[in-house]
Amino acid sequence: MAKVIVYSSAHCPYCVMAKQLLERKGVQYTEIRVDLDPEKRQEMMAKSQQRTVPQIFINNKAIGGYTDLVAIDRSQQLDGLLAKA
Repeated sequence: MAKVIVYSSAHCPYCVMAKQLLERKGVQYTEIRVDLDPEKRQEMMAKSQQRTVPQIFINNKAIGGYTDLVAIDRSQQLDGLLAKA
């Protein structure tokens, strides 16, 4: 199974929807709350070059946010990415 990291914050509806999509697919992920730890926000921005949450990484590759995740899923590429270890 792929290593999935979701950078998120508490009051972010797109974060909730991204996590729900991953959960529907049975994916275990690590959630990093950037609203609780400013250093993690800096880490996220350095890794993704983005300031907004969620930022999703699969096997250390930046996927983007919720709409990017949905686009990858609709193009039927997400399951393949998630299957790689």
